[in-house]
Amino acid sequence: MARRSKGRPVDGIVLLHKPQGISSNKALQQAKGIYFAQKAGHTGALDPLATGMLPICFGEATKFTQFLLDTDKTYVVRAQLGERTTTSDSDGEIVETRPVDITQQQLEQEVASFLGESDQYPSMYSALKYQGQPLYKYAREGIEVPRKCRKINVYSITLDEYDVESQQIQMTVHVSKGTYIRTIVDDLGEKLGCGAHVIMLHRSGVGHYPAEKMITIEALEEKLQQAKDDEVEPSTYIDELLLPMDTALVDLPTITLTKEQGVAFSHGQTVVVGEVPEGVIKVMAEDTFIGIGERNKHGHLKAKRALSSAQ
Repeated sequence: MARRSKGRPVDGIVLLHKPQGISSNKALQQAKGIYFAQKAGHTGALDPLATGMLPICFGEATKFTQFLLDTDKTYVVRAQLGERTTTSDSDGEIVETRPVDITQQQLEQEVASFLGESDQYPSMYSALKYQGQPLYKYAREGIEVPRKCRKINVYSITLDEYDVESQQIQMTVHVSKGTYIRTIVDDLGEKLGCGAHVIMLHRSGVGHYPAEKMITIEALEEKLQQAKDDEVEPSTYIDELLLPMDTALVDLPTITLTKEQGVAFSHGQTVVVGEVPEGVIKVMAEDTFIGIGERNKHGHLKAKRALSSAQ
């Protein structure tokens, strides 16, 4: 007997405003429960310390989470100068305290030095895995393991505030995927000769998604209560907050098929159309998003990931 999935079929993306103090997985499970969704996944973890934009993909939108994982991110970060910690943030233990003897000009110059491409070694407190285990598990046991450096790109970095009295700074940073802001702050502290660690981290943007589209768990729960008070289905109020799943693919070239071609594509058949560009392509059937495709060796369009709902 086939096992029935718990929950209802929900397709779309909600931009969750993750609160401080919980893991991204905990936030995901809360959102999944509110939507009573059969399937859900998030697109890039935030540390418990961090707040901000955590796109949650429901249902068929989970087929496209990689595009949000791979996109650029924007953060607002506040750092404490003069102290270095085990985790490069305030959740760790202070391991070194040094006097802060810098000028505004020196600070601005060192901040600006992070612009552009560079190599970055992931923090031992990251969720990256080594031999099947997250790095942070090794770190908690005091074990140092090899880490591969990765190419990162800091598209912009601005010093928004320098509070001399508290020796705290605030920056806005726009970076490529996989960039560790804690590591940038730790490296900045070493360049300044005083040490530094993150005390506040807020992700204000993922790709093109605007900050004003974020919604909190509390606001979602209020929507549920409102639906209950109005004696309507909960989905009436919360589903209207979902963004279309193809909003994750705005940077891809698009091919629009006829309805008949769309049916063939959705069933895995190769479709002969005009010029098919290289790389991944967003595929529409008239006005309906039906999946992503790519060019085969004959120059025709073949399905890479088709929506089940389009079949």
